[in-house]
Amino acid sequence: QVQLVESGGGSVQAGGSLRLSCEASGFTDGYNYSHYCMAWFRQGSGRERERVAAISLSGGGAYINASVKGRFTASRDNAKNTLYLQMNSLKPEDAAMYYCAAHRWTYGTSCNIFVFDNWGQGTQVNVSS
Repeated sequence: QVQLVESGGGSVQAGGSLRLSCEASGFTDGYNYSHYCMAWFRQGSGRERERVAAISLSGGGAYINASVKGRFTASRDNAKNTLYLQMNSLKPEDAAMYYCAAHRWTYGTSCNIFVFDNWGQGTQVNVSS
């Protein structure tokens, strides 16, 4: 079972920036981090969980939510088994618990997916106006 640990959340004022990290471990059966599609999701208070960004095996962008496009950037460092989310120009509506997720890539598919079977515990982001 892949373990995912997020960090980097906190409280900022609107217009500020945060960088979230997600460190992955626990790979087995000959697979490693570079075999996994990665994504960031978030869930605000009283709101449904939504996908924020997804990233391909090599680090190319697979999906970005329209509400964060131009402000958030997902990236990954396969040498460090780490996923990042750079969040700039934060708005109060960005406040949420942010989760990273992993799914082992299947040949012939993209990483622009919704179903992930490995999740972190989340890191809280608060944005004050």
